[in-house]
Amino acid sequence: MSIQSPGLFIAFEGGDGAGKSTQASRLFDALESRGIQVLRTREPGGTPIGEKLRSLVLDHGHGTIDARTEALMFAAARAAHASQVIRPALAAGTIVITDRYIDSSVAYQGAGRGLGTGDVRSLNEWATEGLLPDLTVLLDVEPSDGRQRRTAGEATEDRLESEPDDFHSAIRRAFLDLAEASPSSYLVLPAALEIEELAARILERVEALLGGRVRR
Repeated sequence: MSIQSPGLFIAFEGGDGAGKSTQASRLFDALESRGIQVLRTREPGGTPIGEKLRSLVLDHGHGTIDARTEALMFAAARAAHASQVIRPALAAGTIVITDRYIDSSVAYQGAGRGLGTGDVRSLNEWATEGLLPDLTVLLDVEPSDGRQRRTAGEATEDRLESEPDDFHSAIRRAFLDLAEASPSSYLVLPAALEIEELAARILERVEALLGGRVRR
Protein backbone atom coordinates (compact mmCIF):
# COMPACT_ATOMS: atom_id res chain seq x y z
CA MET A 1 0.00 0.00 0.00
CA SER A 2 1.26 3.43 -0.86
CA ILE A 3 0.55 5.13 2.51
CA GLN A 4 1.77 4.30 5.99
CA SER A 5 -1.27 3.13 7.88
CA PRO A 6 -2.20 0.90 10.84
CA GLY A 7 -5.24 -0.38 8.94
CA LEU A 8 -5.52 -3.08 6.30
CA PHE A 9 -7.09 -2.63 2.87
CA ILE A 10 -8.73 -5.65 1.21
CA ALA A 11 -10.42 -5.58 -2.20
CA PHE A 12 -12.70 -8.25 -3.66
CA GLU A 13 -12.55 -8.55 -7.43
CA GLY A 14 -13.91 -10.81 -10.15
CA GLY A 15 -16.50 -11.04 -12.87
CA ASP A 16 -20.21 -10.44 -12.35
CA GLY A 17 -21.78 -13.34 -10.51
CA ALA A 18 -18.54 -14.46 -8.86
CA GLY A 19 -19.92 -14.10 -5.33
CA LYS A 20 -17.84 -11.11 -4.23
CA SER A 21 -20.59 -9.53 -2.14
CA THR A 22 -21.27 -12.81 -0.34
CA GLN A 23 -17.63 -13.34 0.53
CA ALA A 24 -17.04 -9.72 1.51
CA SER A 25 -19.97 -10.04 3.91
CA ARG A 26 -18.63 -13.33 5.31
CA LEU A 27 -15.21 -11.81 5.93
CA PHE A 28 -16.73 -8.72 7.54
CA ASP A 29 -18.77 -10.87 9.95
CA ALA A 30 -15.82 -13.11 10.79
CA LEU A 31 -13.50 -10.21 11.58
CA GLU A 32 -16.09 -8.24 13.52
CA SER A 33 -16.85 -11.29 15.67
CA ARG A 34 -13.15 -11.46 16.57
CA GLY A 35 -13.09 -7.92 17.89
CA ILE A 36 -11.59 -6.30 14.79
CA GLN A 37 -12.63 -2.80 13.75
CA VAL A 38 -13.81 -3.35 10.18
CA LEU A 39 -15.62 -1.39 7.47
CA ARG A 40 -17.37 -2.92 4.47
CA THR A 41 -17.96 -0.74 1.42
CA ARG A 42 -18.44 -1.04 -2.35
CA GLU A 43 -17.68 0.50 -5.73
CA PRO A 44 -19.00 2.38 -7.43
CA GLY A 45 -20.52 3.84 -4.29
CA GLY A 46 -19.48 4.29 -0.69
CA THR A 47 -20.21 8.04 -0.73
CA PRO A 48 -23.32 10.07 -1.67
CA ILE A 49 -21.78 11.16 -5.00
CA GLY A 50 -20.49 7.64 -5.60
CA GLU A 51 -23.95 6.15 -5.16
CA LYS A 52 -25.42 8.66 -7.63
CA LEU A 53 -22.71 7.84 -10.16
CA ARG A 54 -23.36 4.13 -9.56
CA SER A 55 -26.96 4.57 -10.65
CA LEU A 56 -25.98 6.59 -13.71
CA VAL A 57 -23.33 4.17 -14.92
CA LEU A 58 -24.98 0.84 -14.11
CA ASP A 59 -28.72 1.35 -14.48
CA HIS A 60 -30.40 1.10 -17.86
CA GLY A 61 -32.25 4.10 -19.25
CA HIS A 62 -29.65 6.86 -19.06
CA GLY A 63 -28.91 6.89 -22.77
CA THR A 64 -25.64 6.03 -24.46
CA ILE A 65 -22.51 6.13 -22.31
CA ASP A 66 -19.34 5.98 -24.39
CA ALA A 67 -16.32 4.09 -23.08
CA ARG A 68 -14.25 7.11 -22.02
CA THR A 69 -17.16 8.71 -20.20
CA GLU A 70 -17.81 5.40 -18.45
CA ALA A 71 -14.18 5.14 -17.35
CA LEU A 72 -14.16 8.71 -16.05
CA MET A 73 -17.39 8.20 -14.11
CA PHE A 74 -15.95 5.16 -12.34
CA ALA A 75 -12.72 7.05 -11.62
CA ALA A 76 -14.64 10.02 -10.21
CA ALA A 77 -16.63 7.79 -7.88
CA ARG A 78 -13.41 6.06 -6.81
CA ALA A 79 -11.63 9.33 -6.11
CA ALA A 80 -14.35 10.35 -3.65
CA HIS A 81 -14.41 6.87 -2.12
CA ALA A 82 -10.65 6.76 -1.53
CA SER A 83 -10.47 10.32 -0.14
CA GLN A 84 -13.63 10.43 1.95
CA VAL A 85 -13.99 6.84 3.17
CA ILE A 86 -11.05 4.50 2.68
CA ARG A 87 -8.08 6.68 3.71
CA PRO A 88 -9.72 8.03 6.91
CA ALA A 89 -10.76 4.51 7.94
CA LEU A 90 -7.27 3.11 7.38
CA ALA A 91 -5.73 5.98 9.32
CA ALA A 92 -8.00 5.08 12.25
CA GLY A 93 -6.75 1.49 12.21
CA THR A 94 -9.84 0.01 10.54
CA ILE A 95 -9.78 -3.00 8.26
CA VAL A 96 -11.43 -1.83 5.02
CA ILE A 97 -13.16 -4.38 2.80
CA THR A 98 -14.31 -3.11 -0.58
CA ASP A 99 -16.41 -4.89 -3.16
CA ARG A 100 -14.43 -3.81 -6.29
CA TYR A 101 -11.63 -1.29 -6.70
CA ILE A 102 -9.13 -0.20 -9.38
CA ASP A 103 -8.75 -3.66 -10.93
CA SER A 104 -12.40 -3.59 -11.99
CA SER A 105 -11.83 -0.48 -14.09
CA VAL A 106 -8.64 -1.94 -15.56
CA ALA A 107 -10.56 -5.08 -16.53
CA TYR A 108 -13.92 -3.63 -17.59
CA GLN A 109 -12.94 -0.37 -19.25
CA GLY A 110 -9.29 -1.13 -20.03
CA ALA A 111 -9.77 -4.61 -21.47
CA GLY A 112 -13.52 -5.00 -21.97
CA ARG A 113 -14.04 -1.58 -23.57
CA GLY A 114 -10.65 -1.58 -25.26
CA LEU A 115 -9.36 1.65 -23.72
CA GLY A 116 -6.05 0.07 -22.72
CA THR A 117 -5.28 -1.40 -19.32
CA GLY A 118 -2.24 0.84 -18.77
CA ASP A 119 -4.10 4.08 -19.45
CA VAL A 120 -7.04 3.11 -17.24
CA ARG A 121 -4.74 2.04 -14.41
CA SER A 122 -2.85 5.34 -14.60
CA LEU A 123 -6.12 7.30 -14.50
CA ASN A 124 -7.31 5.47 -11.40
CA GLU A 125 -4.00 5.58 -9.58
CA TRP A 126 -4.07 9.35 -10.12
CA ALA A 127 -7.68 9.51 -8.89
CA THR A 128 -6.83 7.63 -5.69
CA GLU A 129 -3.41 9.23 -5.17
CA GLY A 130 -1.80 5.82 -5.44
CA LEU A 131 -3.84 4.06 -2.77
CA LEU A 132 -3.64 0.30 -3.46
CA PRO A 133 -4.99 -2.70 -1.54
CA ASP A 134 -2.81 -4.77 0.77
CA LEU A 135 -4.63 -7.84 -0.55
CA THR A 136 -6.90 -8.43 -3.52
CA VAL A 137 -9.16 -11.49 -3.37
CA LEU A 138 -9.94 -12.53 -6.94
CA LEU A 139 -12.89 -14.88 -7.37
CA ASP A 140 -12.44 -16.39 -10.81
CA VAL A 141 -15.69 -17.21 -12.59
CA GLU A 142 -16.44 -18.57 -16.06
CA PRO A 143 -18.58 -16.03 -17.98
CA SER A 144 -21.36 -18.56 -18.59
CA ASP A 145 -21.42 -19.56 -14.91
CA GLY A 146 -21.50 -15.93 -13.85
CA ARG A 147 -24.47 -15.20 -16.09
CA GLN A 148 -26.35 -18.22 -14.78
CA ARG A 149 -25.76 -17.11 -11.20
CA ARG A 150 -26.79 -13.48 -11.69
CA THR A 151 -29.94 -14.28 -13.67
CA ALA A 152 -31.22 -16.92 -11.25
CA GLY A 153 -34.82 -16.45 -10.17
CA GLU A 154 -36.21 -13.03 -11.07
CA ALA A 155 -32.88 -11.19 -11.01
CA THR A 156 -32.15 -8.81 -13.88
CA GLU A 157 -28.79 -7.74 -15.27
CA ASP A 158 -27.44 -4.19 -15.06
CA ARG A 159 -25.91 -2.34 -18.01
CA LEU A 160 -22.50 -4.01 -17.73
CA GLU A 161 -23.73 -7.43 -16.67
CA SER A 162 -25.88 -7.61 -19.81
CA GLU A 163 -22.85 -7.35 -22.12
CA PRO A 164 -22.14 -10.52 -24.19
CA ASP A 165 -19.95 -13.36 -22.97
CA ASP A 166 -16.93 -12.33 -25.08
CA PHE A 167 -16.87 -9.02 -23.15
CA HIS A 168 -16.88 -10.94 -19.87
CA SER A 169 -14.21 -13.33 -21.18
CA ALA A 170 -11.90 -10.36 -21.85
CA ILE A 171 -12.57 -9.11 -18.33
CA ARG A 172 -11.77 -12.50 -16.82
CA ARG A 173 -8.47 -12.67 -18.69
CA ALA A 174 -7.53 -9.17 -17.54
CA PHE A 175 -8.20 -10.01 -13.89
CA LEU A 176 -6.05 -13.14 -14.13
CA ASP A 177 -3.25 -11.20 -15.84
CA LEU A 178 -3.26 -8.65 -13.02
CA ALA A 179 -2.99 -11.39 -10.41
CA GLU A 180 -0.25 -13.17 -12.33
CA ALA A 181 1.79 -9.96 -12.50
CA SER A 182 1.76 -9.50 -8.70
CA PRO A 183 1.06 -12.89 -7.09
CA SER A 184 2.05 -11.92 -3.54
CA SER A 185 -0.71 -9.29 -3.46
CA TYR A 186 -3.50 -11.59 -4.64
CA LEU A 187 -5.47 -14.57 -3.47
CA VAL A 188 -7.02 -16.22 -6.53
CA LEU A 189 -9.80 -18.72 -5.87
CA PRO A 190 -12.27 -20.52 -8.16
CA ALA A 191 -15.70 -19.00 -7.62
CA ALA A 192 -17.19 -22.47 -8.13
CA LEU A 193 -15.92 -23.64 -4.72
CA GLU A 194 -18.46 -24.02 -1.93
CA ILE A 195 -19.26 -20.78 -0.11
CA GLU A 196 -17.96 -22.10 3.22
CA GLU A 197 -14.67 -23.27 1.73
CA LEU A 198 -14.11 -19.94 0.02
CA ALA A 199 -14.84 -18.06 3.23
CA ALA A 200 -12.44 -20.25 5.22
CA ARG A 201 -9.58 -19.84 2.75
CA ILE A 202 -10.06 -16.08 2.55
CA LEU A 203 -10.16 -15.72 6.34
CA GLU A 204 -7.01 -17.84 6.67
CA ARG A 205 -5.10 -15.50 4.35
CA VAL A 206 -6.39 -12.38 6.12
CA GLU A 207 -5.56 -13.79 9.55
CA ALA A 208 -2.00 -14.35 8.35
CA LEU A 209 -1.79 -10.67 7.38
CA LEU A 210 -3.29 -9.51 10.66
CA GLY A 211 -1.14 -11.69 12.88
CA GLY A 212 -1.80 -11.10 16.56
CA ARG A 213 -4.66 -8.65 15.96
CA VAL A 214 -7.18 -11.50 15.60
CA ARG A 215 -8.86 -12.80 18.78
CA ARG A 216 -10.45 -16.21 18.33
